[in-house]
Amino acid sequence: MAKYLLLKHYRGAPASVNDVPMDQWAPEEISAHVRYMNDFAARLEKTGEFAGGQALAPEGTWVRYDGEGRPPVTDGPFAGTKDLIAGWMVIDVDTYERAVELAGELSAAPGKGGKPIHEWLELRPFLAAPPTVTDCPHG
Repeated sequence: MAKYLLLKHYRGAPASVNDVPMDQWAPEEISAHVRYMNDFAARLEKTGEFAGGQALAPEGTWVRYDGEGRPPVTDGPFAGTKDLIAGWMVIDVDTYERAVELAGELSAAPGKGGKPIHEWLELRPFLAAPPTVTDCPHG
């Protein structure tokens, strides 16, 4: 089996069909969306294809190492950034085609008016092994 990361974006991805920000949804529309996500994850838990997931807050901070004996440097919060991750899910499936199928199904979560969002999800495979020198483009 191969693991894939499904990334949901607050923004930065191409616009979805039902492109209404969640802060403009009615409470029952948000509840329906969350229920869809939870039901999707529960179904994949039963098949052994769900490996984890979590919604993320829009706030965050960039952090980097600044040298020996110095505190890390921060730059943030980055809520104004172009690309902002809303949440993630890890699936463990037999084939790439199955990963695409599940990502497509997750893209249909309901949004404003109860209609499917048709949002773009980023599908990223996990590396099967750490990269080697020959795998690096600058190596």
